[in-house]
Amino acid sequence: MLEDLLKLRRDTRHFTNEPVPDSVLQKALMAGHMAPSVGLTDATRYYIIRSGEVKLAVKHLFDNYSRKAEQLIETDDQKSAYRALKLEGITDAPIGLVVCYDRSVLNEFTIGTIATNDTIRSSAVCAIQNIWLSLTEQGYSMGWVSILNYHQFKKILNLPDEIEPLGYFCVGKPATDYEKQPMLQQLGWKNKSELPAVAEIDSLSGAASVESSTIVPADHQNVSAQLSAAIDGKTKPLGSLGMLEDLALQIGTVLGTLSPQITDPQLVVFAADHGIAHHGVSAYPQEVTRQMVNNFLDGGAAINVFCRQHQIALKVVDAGVNYDFAPNADLIVHKIAKGTQSFLYAAAMSAAELELCLQKGAEVVAEVQKGGSNTIGFGEMGIGNTSSASVLMHLLCGLPLQDCVGKGTGVNAAQLQKKQEILQLAISRYQGSHEVKHLMAHFGGFEMMQIAGAMLEAKKRNLLILVDGFICTVAYLCAFKLDPELQRNAIFCHQSDEQGHRLLLEQLNAKALLKLDLRLGEGTGCALAFPLLKSAVDFLNDMASFESAEVSTGAV
Repeated sequence: MLEDLLKLRRDTRHFTNEPVPDSVLQKALMAGHMAPSVGLTDATRYYIIRSGEVKLAVKHLFDNYSRKAEQLIETDDQKSAYRALKLEGITDAPIGLVVCYDRSVLNEFTIGTIATNDTIRSSAVCAIQNIWLSLTEQGYSMGWVSILNYHQFKKILNLPDEIEPLGYFCVGKPATDYEKQPMLQQLGWKNKSELPAVAEIDSLSGAASVESSTIVPADHQNVSAQLSAAIDGKTKPLGSLGMLEDLALQIGTVLGTLSPQITDPQLVVFAADHGIAHHGVSAYPQEVTRQMVNNFLDGGAAINVFCRQHQIALKVVDAGVNYDFAPNADLIVHKIAKGTQSFLYAAAMSAAELELCLQKGAEVVAEVQKGGSNTIGFGEMGIGNTSSASVLMHLLCGLPLQDCVGKGTGVNAAQLQKKQEILQLAISRYQGSHEVKHLMAHFGGFEMMQIAGAMLEAKKRNLLILVDGFICTVAYLCAFKLDPELQRNAIFCHQSDEQGHRLLLEQLNAKALLKLDLRLGEGTGCALAFPLLKSAVDFLNDMASFESAEVSTGAV
């Protein structure tokens, strides 16, 4: 009987106009409620939609995203085939069902979520399968609509912040059985494999170590003295080019030459999700992380624009996004896990995961340098990462927490107060060591710790290190605590509008090149400051000296 039901279950797109009796729906929802629930949280939530107005709004949202999906298809034949598919029955089906999970259950300790918070979501997926089978057994069916912008979807439905939708499901009497096979198979789009993919694992494999390379620099003290003399000897009053002179001196000293050149500049954006984001510390849902990664890959983000403008190569690293990207995506996959744990209840990552982060960050830099780059900038993306950064700044610098916590993605006053309270509670619960790596593991993010590892490796390889805004500066702070010599290579590109950043730069005795009230992240400050590096190098190499121009030093 069960095997027959499994064979009959279809992802239905074609429905009759026959109403769905309340008894059928209630029986199906009760089947969903009987599904496994991690820690018995009962976090799955259901919303019934019968309103034609709401259905039409969801249909418009689907149409917009479906057009975007079509643009990703490479061949005209496939595009035509895609357009011919009926991928939803939103306005045809009598009932719309939205299945969600309530992430507020994570505000209390939850059994089964220590390894990953994704188990809350997985429980809801189990409920979906039970509902599907129950409807099938009663002669009805369901169709999963997932081609949606979930941020806009939540807005349309006016869902609370803590409620996260898994999808929209069309529920009704099926108009066809698709010849007893999946619709996509019937239409020749793709065939379902006949057997499951199974493999046995009977051995352990050890993690490969990163081979670090240390470039022995020139005599920095001697080079620095010669550079200072060369800069002072240019046809200008002493110090009149201000910070450009300091920048030229730093670049030349790091690269160990009186005639430095910026070669093959690179910017690497590390992205990951954060367990603490489930507690409402951000104005945006966690899904925005993966949406922005896709935006980077599509070339549509601010950092893409600025990198193209200044001819900087851009790379994107999946350090721990709660999403599985396509295997052929132009992405460096260094995923440690699908997001960190919530440090409200446990360490964000284990000590082993922290070491893996540092190793993976180092691997990125090693690969970048193979192409001849001597300059690397860092950016980040991760909903909730200002929370990690604020706590680490507070603990590593000894500053009041309220001075370290800012608006992040733009929370309002009430949300900011809630954010501060949650972070204070997390800190009060921490009973571990205040040794740097212990704090990094307990409160850090995968993207931040990979950036820290990348910076440490860049220092070993004697590269120029471009530090972006608040998050990247906290990643730098972690790396600096492990190797104070890092400061010699670091160029702080801008002072962000995040309130803790100014204080952090002061703590580090660092002076930023720009102050534009940015708070976007992504490495945008690095890209915008890059022309200043070029100007510093160009004036050092090309500007006449008093001697070469035969200008009297007293005449200027």
